[in-house]
Order: sequence, then C-alpha cells, then structure tokens
Amino acid sequence: MNHDLANEIRSKVDIVDIIGERIPLIAKGKNFFGVCPFHDDTNPSMCVSREKQIYTCFSCHATGNVYTFLMNYEHIDFKEALKYLGDKVGIDTGSIRVSKKTTKYDKLYDAYKLALKYYQNNLNSSAGKKAKKYLNDRQIDESIIKEFEIGLSMETKNDLVKLLSSKDYDLTTLNKIGLASDNHDVYNDRIMFPLYDITGRVVGFSGRRYDDIKDNKYVNTKETDIFKKGELLYHYHIAREEARLNKSVILMEGFMDVIRASTIGIKNTVALMGTALTKEQISLLKRLSNNIILCLDGDEPGVNAALANGELLFNSGIEVKVVELPDNDDPDSFILKHGKERFLGFINNALNYTDFKMRKLRDKVNFKSDEEKVNYINKVIEETVKLTDPIRREVVLKRLAKEFDIGYNTLEMRMNSLLKSEDKKEVVIPKKETTKKDKYTKAFEQIIYFMLNNDWVITKVEEGKLIFPTNIMRNTCSEIIHYYNKYGSINVADFYTSIQDKEDIMLLINSILAEEYNETISEEELEDYFKVVREFATKEEIKRLTNLMKKEIDPLEQAKIAEKIRKLKLGDK
Repeated sequence: MNHDLANEIRSKVDIVDIIGERIPLIAKGKNFFGVCPFHDDTNPSMCVSREKQIYTCFSCHATGNVYTFLMNYEHIDFKEALKYLGDKVGIDTGSIRVSKKTTKYDKLYDAYKLALKYYQNNLNSSAGKKAKKYLNDRQIDESIIKEFEIGLSMETKNDLVKLLSSKDYDLTTLNKIGLASDNHDVYNDRIMFPLYDITGRVVGFSGRRYDDIKDNKYVNTKETDIFKKGELLYHYHIAREEARLNKSVILMEGFMDVIRASTIGIKNTVALMGTALTKEQISLLKRLSNNIILCLDGDEPGVNAALANGELLFNSGIEVKVVELPDNDDPDSFILKHGKERFLGFINNALNYTDFKMRKLRDKVNFKSDEEKVNYINKVIEETVKLTDPIRREVVLKRLAKEFDIGYNTLEMRMNSLLKSEDKKEVVIPKKETTKKDKYTKAFEQIIYFMLNNDWVITKVEEGKLIFPTNIMRNTCSEIIHYYNKYGSINVADFYTSIQDKEDIMLLINSILAEEYNETISEEELEDYFKVVREFATKEEIKRLTNLMKKEIDPLEQAKIAEKIRKLKLGDK
C-alpha cells in the first residue's frame, strides 16, 4: 500500500465534510458532534476533530480517521475508500486495483436490474402509450419517469420469466425473490415503480393499476432476502444529500407522495414502505438529519400515524415537526390541487410535535365536563414536562392559565412536582463491558497517548528504553517510533493510515484515544509515568528471579539470585 499517496489524499479532504455528508454534525467549540452511526445512539456522542482529522465516539469507542470512517460506514475496504477520496479531490489512483466484491445476493440484484430494464423498455415501446398517457395526465412527465425509472409490465404475458429463464435463472429462484408466482410473472399490465435499498439498488417493485379494472390498486414485491420493508426508506439514497443541504428531511407515507414532491423540486423526502416506523428506520433517519418533518395523510389514520410515529421519533431524541394537510389530502393530491407555494407554506409552518399532540388531545375533550377538563390540563402539563426549553414551558403554562382561568403558580407547582418525579427516576444506562486496569496498564496506555499527541515524548520514550509489558504494546510503541523517525513528526490521522492492516494495534489505539486524557504533559509528569513503568519492570524481574531461585538446587547460585532480588528491592542498579 502506498502510504504517501494515502496521506496526500487524506491531507486534501476535511473529515468534517466527509462525515457531515453522511450524518448531521453540530459545532461545539472547536469540535463537531453527531449521533454515532456505529451503535444505537440517542444523544450525539461522536466527536469529530477538524484539528486532528479524527473522530471518536465516547460511548462505543469507535475511533479513526476519514478512511476508517468510510470503511465502517459504507462497508468498503481501504482501497475503495482511497479511490473514492482520490476521485473526490482529483488525485489519480489508477495504480490502485480494487477487486470487485461478490456476495451470495449478487445474482438476485442482477435479476432486478434486468427486470427494471425490461419494464422501462415496455413503457417506452408502442405498447406503453396508454400507460404513458395516464402518467402524463397525472402530471408525471418524461423527466420524472426517467428520474424514478418508472416502467410497465405487459398484459397477460409471461415475458419477464422467459427472459430471466434464458439468463440461467431457475423458476424456484424467481418465485423466491418475488419476480414470479407459480412460475408466472407476478405483475401484469401495471405501471411499475422500482423500490430501492439505501444504496440505490433496485430490490423490489410496486405495480399500480392504471385502468378501470376493480383489482388491487397496488401489488408490491413480497419480502425477500434483499427486500425487507422495515429496514428501508423509499428515496433514501437520493434524500441523503438533499437532507444535508436542507438540514431537514420530510417523512411521507407513500412513494407517490415522494415522487409528487420531486415534481415541484422538493427532494429531501423519504417514505415508509407501508409499515409502522421501525427501530431500523429511525436509525436511518438519524443518519439523514436530526430535524424530521412528518407529512403524512390528512385523514384520521394519517393523524394517528403522525401521533404514533412522532412519539417514537421524539423519544429517540429527534426534533420532530408535523404537517397536517386539510381536506383529508395526502401530499400527492394536495400538491396536484394547490401547487408548490401553498405546500411549502405548510412545510415551513409545521407544528412542533408536542404542540401538535396537545392540539389533538384537545380535540377529544368535552369541556363541559370538569373531570375531562382537569384530565386534559394534567395531560398538557405532562407533555410540557418533556420540553427541554424553559421558555416554551412557560408559554404553554401561561396559555393554559389564561384559557381556563387558573393561577399560573398552581400550574407551575404541578409541573415542578412532575419534574422532580422525572429527576428521581433511576435511568439505567447499559455499561460497556470493560476490564479493570491496574496502575501499570494505565501508565503504559497514557504514555502511548502522549506519544500520539506530543513529538517530544516519542524521543523521551526512545531514549528511556522503556520495556512495555505486552507484545501489542511493544509493537504499538515501535510503530509510533518508526512513523516518527520516517516523517519527523506524529500525525494521528496519517498514523491511522499506516496501521490499516494491523488490526490489533488499531484496536489498542482506538481504546486509548477514546479515553479523555489531557493532551499536554510536562517533563516532570512524564518522568512520574516512567517511574511507574520501571517499577513494573522491576516487579516482573523480581518475580522471574524468585521463580528461578525456587528451581535452583545449588545453594551458591540460590544466594547469588537472592542478592540480585535484594538489590532490586532496594533500587540498587
């Protein structure tokens, strides 16, 4: 591996930009923080340092440079990350050969690629005129048809199964992956909307009737090894960049809502796949943005879905807003009726989720009943307790006090009692299993930490001829010294590149850098650490000599060993 090329490429990219393209980052002081994508994170626990060009998660201890982030986030190897970044900064990486990865699902993805082309060709043929007219009448023009790769399945024919069978796909496989049923095409005479995974590969279809036949309006691909609805969000691969630019993402109910929004230039949109919001989908949304706008259907089921999904997102630490469309409209029908400006007006004036929830609570209250009125007030106060902004809390309480002619102090006392109850609740945070470290291990690891952050410490360690206790520590120390002697200074981000193929060293470095040590150290303080290291070496030598003496049968030799032990204990060199 050409480390110099890797370091040159790394020096021309900013890790904050690369990570920021994938997860939302917030500036705090000189560093940036975001929700860690490598564990189930509810609070931003990943710190990205522009100065050091490394990231560290203080919760799961994921650590590294821009290469390790891309490798772990995109599930690619080092060469692929190198080529990706090289292309990004315009540095030729032609000498780097990337071998094509194969998986057991490649043939399935290829089958869907062929099906996609087949359906697209049908729509663009003379047989697709009626379907294309239907789309055009629905204000879905050629550019949108092309953008969303819309196609057409043929009427009462079995051409797709025949095509795929000719490409060595057996009928059992085609039935299993949802392109055939009972050895025949699943879709007949339907407009075909491809469904994608998060990387943009086609993994399913939704086929829509476009004539007057009273049949299922939509037929969707069944769940398969590559198509699991609860783990996907429609349009995710496109919305990722759009959400970063807009600093928000709009969550819709169906793919037609997303397509319609795209016709008016709104592309920071994703849609559920006909399922309740799952834990996996919430994790995907967090990768897009911490600001989610729910824009579901305006009918009663849509309102109930907004309440249920909003609660899940709110409890996951996401800032949630809700759009409530009038007249039972969904985004698709609303945009067709009212156009872009009015739709954007609703998006820009979306309600905070808690305000939306309190409004919906009010809709169900009979205010002629004192009991229902009191229950409503208590529920509003319970929701107010969840707000973190004290100004918003005060606004809500003042509004309640005025509306129901209740003393503000009475409401505030009730809220404060609930706040105290919340504070008293024991929050159980699962602890990461850690091995208790003795003072010697801590000293060794801190010395390595100081070596990574201070060039002069490396020189002192080399001069001091310190003996580290384990092979991995000795190897890590040697790697740091070798890197320093080669390049004349230590750069942690580039050092990571030099140990890409040394997993044991990288794991130790990750563990050490995830600790919150002071970066600077004086010579006097460093000498204290050296004393602990030398004390360890002395103890180990005493232990070795004691075992040797037990095995020695010659009294004179035993006496010599005993004298060595005595001198070591006295500190006599």
